[in-house]
Amino acid sequence: MRVLLPFLALYRRHWFLISLSMVLTTVTLLASIGLLTLSGWFLAGTAVAGLTGKYTFNYMLPAAGVRGAAIFRTVGRYGERLASHDATFRVLAHLRVFTFQKILPLSPGGIARFQQGELLNRVVADVETLDHLYLRVISPILASLAVIVVLTFGLGFLDERLAYTLGGIMLGLLLTLPFAFYHAGKSHGSNITVLRGQYRALLTRALQGQAELTVFGALKRFRQNLSDVESSWLKSQQKQASLTGFSQAIMIFATGMTVTLVLWLSAASVGENNQPGPLIALFTFCALAAFESLGPVTVAFQHMGQVISSATRVSQLMHQKAEVTFPAQGASYADNLSLEIKNINFTYPNQPLPVLRQVSLSLQAGDHIALLGKTGCGKSTLLQLLTRAWDVDSGEILFNQQAISSYDEATLRTMMSIVPQRIHVFSHTLRENLLLAKPDAPDEELATVLKLVGLGNLLDNDEKLNCWLGEGGRQLSGGEQRRLGIARALLHDAPFMLLDEPTEGLDADTEQQILSLLRQSCQHKTLIMITHRLTGLQHMDSICVMDGGRIIEQGQHAVLLSQQGLYYQFYQRQNYSHE
Repeated sequence: MRVLLPFLALYRRHWFLISLSMVLTTVTLLASIGLLTLSGWFLAGTAVAGLTGKYTFNYMLPAAGVRGAAIFRTVGRYGERLASHDATFRVLAHLRVFTFQKILPLSPGGIARFQQGELLNRVVADVETLDHLYLRVISPILASLAVIVVLTFGLGFLDERLAYTLGGIMLGLLLTLPFAFYHAGKSHGSNITVLRGQYRALLTRALQGQAELTVFGALKRFRQNLSDVESSWLKSQQKQASLTGFSQAIMIFATGMTVTLVLWLSAASVGENNQPGPLIALFTFCALAAFESLGPVTVAFQHMGQVISSATRVSQLMHQKAEVTFPAQGASYADNLSLEIKNINFTYPNQPLPVLRQVSLSLQAGDHIALLGKTGCGKSTLLQLLTRAWDVDSGEILFNQQAISSYDEATLRTMMSIVPQRIHVFSHTLRENLLLAKPDAPDEELATVLKLVGLGNLLDNDEKLNCWLGEGGRQLSGGEQRRLGIARALLHDAPFMLLDEPTEGLDADTEQQILSLLRQSCQHKTLIMITHRLTGLQHMDSICVMDGGRIIEQGQHAVLLSQQGLYYQFYQRQNYSHE
């Protein structure tokens, strides 16, 4: 239960709507109970008066009370639904933003262990499950407690014995049944939450990798795994539904037994009334209607297992510690940037082997360096360390002789432009996908940079920059995505450029054009480019060949060829493959 405390604290933000909805819930329940109680007493009273003929009966007041209770019930129910759902949606909106604010600084290190589908499920589905905490737990229990107090107090004026009997039975059920069914349904709720996350994660992977699964004939096996998880999920839901039915059966049985007990106790007399018939009907119908307030209570606590499990999963995200922390105010930088890497070592968390070992590198402002090596030698990891996605285990990274840790995040992002391996195309217009890099760029500048990177064809339509990209819009090929990333980097216009395979997926002619564009645009900028291709490396100031997490060769193109080392082998291999 302790895991729910941070989420309960969020309700204070919307205390007025929540309090209003609880008051309206109580008023609605009391109006519903009053309607049935007053109607039963009214009918019984008129019947007794008519049969005996000895008594006068004022039917105007109870008739008005019945109509008033009906109106209060209708209006109260509408207001309660409006207020409670509005409060719940506001709390959920706040909770989603709050959760996202907590996990955003963790990227990428803090959330690396969460798969994309699992992460999305926690942020969306698990957060949504937390609305049960108010709608199905807090509100029904507090409203039921208020109803019990009001009924016991009100009926006590007529007959204390019957009032305390009815109130005691209802209070006993309120204090015992929810906790009993909470323990009975805890495991089912937890299983439902976990299996739901597994199912959605599997489904996301299946949709993303459908082409590969089909090509390699693994689609049937993957579907079977998905079906097995779904079957387990449905079985847990079925068990919870059976438990819900059982709880409702117990409540119906308790209602019947209580009504019978109240009828029996009131049969002789109610208070000191010589004609107890109408009051017998009043207490009987009141008991029958009062149990309506207890109906949602047993069901509510069955969902507590699911709520607690979802709260735990969300809390795991929220309580993750950021791998990297930035100062609030950091060092400034000049238009020209130098870089010095001194004997850095780095190992990914929970991994046995280091990725980088004693790596040292020095770049003067305006230098262009290429990083070359086999896959897995640490090239991309080195670039991630330069963006401070991770902190080094030992050694130093200095920009203009200032430690990278001395720069605040905004300054660090401003001083470098990055073209990562994976270019994300947002489901938005072409303009918004470019303004990501330079929010104040005019349309003319956006169109110019698109033409420079060979994406002028994206403007060959009526919508031009308003053309929709991503899901539901124009799909970009791998090469087009790569050039869109380069366009963003050029728009950002930072003094330090980090390029991770900028020409991957491009044909030879386009590759030459892009490399020429980068050389021209980055003449006075410091540049590091990761590549597997040797095209254009003769124009680089220096080439670093990495292997096993170390820089084993460094020099210009001609010098490295003359040494006939690993770079020479790469060069010979690529020339042979081209032949």
